[in-house]
Amino acid sequence: MKALLTAEMDESLVPELDCMLDVETDGWYVSNELLSESDLIRKMKHKDVLITSYDKVTRNVIENCPQLKLIACTRSNPINIDFDAATERKIPIIYTPGRNANSAAEYTIAMMLNIARHIPFAYKELHDSNSLIEKEVQEVQREALKEDITWGLGIGSPYIEFKGSELKDKTLGIIGYGQIGKKVAGLARAFGMKIYVNDPYVQESEAQDVTLVGFDRLLESSDFITSHAAVVPDTIGLLNKAAFERMKKNAYLINTSRGAIINEDDLVLALRNRTIAGAALDVFAAEPLSAGHPFLCELDNVLVTPHIAGATFEAITNHSKMIIEEIKRFMNKEPLEFQYKK
Repeated sequence: MKALLTAEMDESLVPELDCMLDVETDGWYVSNELLSESDLIRKMKHKDVLITSYDKVTRNVIENCPQLKLIACTRSNPINIDFDAATERKIPIIYTPGRNANSAAEYTIAMMLNIARHIPFAYKELHDSNSLIEKEVQEVQREALKEDITWGLGIGSPYIEFKGSELKDKTLGIIGYGQIGKKVAGLARAFGMKIYVNDPYVQESEAQDVTLVGFDRLLESSDFITSHAAVVPDTIGLLNKAAFERMKKNAYLINTSRGAIINEDDLVLALRNRTIAGAALDVFAAEPLSAGHPFLCELDNVLVTPHIAGATFEAITNHSKMIIEEIKRFMNKEPLEFQYKK
C-alpha cells in the first residue's frame, strides 16, 4: 500500500511506517507548510493512506482520490477532515485521543501556579526595569546587609505587590472530567488541593478521590476553576457574566481547553471590575489575538499564552506511536482502537 505522510511525526518512528507502507513525505512533515487542496489531490491520486495533522481534507479531496482507503490524523479532534464525505465512501478516520493529555494537564497546573503567585507579572516588572537599583548602590547595600536579604518590605516593594496564594488546601473546580480533567485532578491532589468536579456524564463510581457537585456549587465554592469540557451546544458560553458573579472574588479561572467555553466579553468585564481575582488563558474566542485586545493592552490580572498547552515533543511521540499501531491493526484487518465517530 502507498501512503502520503504530511503529519507532524517523531522522526525516529517513521522507519516503522516505511516497513509497512510505501511512504512519500511532503507538506508539514517536510517544510512545516500545509498542502493546498489541489496539491493533496495530485499527491493522493494513486495512494491508499493519508497520514496528516493539519491539512484540510475536504469533500473535494476525498472524492477525487479514488484509491484512498484510510485517513490517519494525528490530532485529538480531526476537525480538518470532512467526516461525512469519508463516511459516505466507507473510509475510516483514525485519530489520537489523549495524545497530549499529560501536556495539557501539566500546563494547566503551571498556569495555576503562575497566576496564583503572580510570576509573569513579577518577571515583567524586572524586565521593564522597575524595582531595580544602580550597581554602585547595590555594592554599598551588600556591605551593610546580611546574607538573608530581600528587595525591600515597604509599600510598593515586590514582596508586597506580588504576594500570592498557595495551592495547598484550596478547592479546585474542574469542569469536564475526561482524560485531561482526570490528570489535572491527580496533579492537584499532590499539591494538597480539594477537588470538585462538574460533569453530567460522569458517575460516582468514576469519580474516586473527587467530589461530584452541581455547576452552581462548583462556581461558589472553588478557589480555582479550570475548564476541560468538550465544545457542545450546552457548553458554549457556559462561563459567562452570571457564572462570574457566582464565583468567589478571590477565585481564578483557568482555560486550556477551548475558547468557546467562555463568553470573552463577559470575562473582560469581570476582570476589569475585579468580580474575580484573575484568569490564566491559553485559548480564546478568536486566534491569534488582536493587537488591541484588553487581555494584552489593559488588564493586569490576566495571564495569556498562545495556545501551547499541548505543544510538547512527547505529545508528538505519543500520537506517532498511536497512529503506527492503528495502521498495523488496519492492515491486519483487526478492530480499530481509535476510529473517529461523531
